[in-house]
Amino acid sequence: MANEELRPIIVKRIKKHGGGHHGGAWKIAYADFVTAMMAFFLLMWLLGSTAKGNLQGIAEYFQTPLKVAMSGGDGSGDSSSVIKGGGKDLSLREGQTRKGDIEAPKKTYNLQAAEAALAKVDAERLKSLKEKIEAAIEASPTLKQFKKQLLLDITTEGLRIQMVDEKNRPMFASGNADLQPYTKEILHEIGLALNEVPNKISLSGHTDAAPYGHGEKGYSNWELSADRANASRRELIYGGMDETKVLRIVGLSSSVLFDKGDPLNPINRRISIIVMNKKAEQSASQDGGEIDVGKQVDVITEPKK
Repeated sequence: MANEELRPIIVKRIKKHGGGHHGGAWKIAYADFVTAMMAFFLLMWLLGSTAKGNLQGIAEYFQTPLKVAMSGGDGSGDSSSVIKGGGKDLSLREGQTRKGDIEAPKKTYNLQAAEAALAKVDAERLKSLKEKIEAAIEASPTLKQFKKQLLLDITTEGLRIQMVDEKNRPMFASGNADLQPYTKEILHEIGLALNEVPNKISLSGHTDAAPYGHGEKGYSNWELSADRANASRRELIYGGMDETKVLRIVGLSSSVLFDKGDPLNPINRRISIIVMNKKAEQSASQDGGEIDVGKQVDVITEPKK
């Protein structure tokens, strides 16, 4: 019994090795290798599908990423598609701009032709207005008796309506801007007709060359012509014309004579209403625009002297 108690106890520990000599570590390394190769081929595919400009932006970003991020550019926050034009077919190097093979037709606009068409429509509108006013003059007993003093013609600025004086039948009282009663009736009829077209109007007052006694130092023909133009404007509006149609009012004194051979002829005392075409409206609306109130293209009626 004593010998059995002194016998040493031996414990054997067996170490288990899974997978042979190298274990399973090779599987992890192989998975990392496959992942790296997949990323590599994906990178090559993206580089092959990217335009030259985008490649340059990407290279610039990796060279100086902070500079590109702060200054912006193709390499920083570019939200455009990597494949030019996008599309569903990723096999195309430049991407797809359309789903079909038919190119979209290019639309071109001829600005000059469009402006010519608008000018033609504008000219026809003013011609129609001229005919309507002439018909109104013939139909109205009040206007018909002043037919010789109402001159209608087409100029480069549009339709011009002139109310001229006669020796024994002035449109205004002598030396001031007070309208005669029949002048007011004429302006009322014209004002209603002008509302039928969208065109703006210009009013200009004219006098003969007879000066005031104190010359040009005080109240002169310049003030008188401007006052008469303004008085005509007020009467047109009172007769029913829209006040927003007036674009310009000028007083020209005797600088633009109707009868240049006789500066004192009563016909030089007149009010000129121009129903402006679009070109004249644009010129007058611009700073420094001019309206040639003296140039005449087609004189329809000429009063007897």
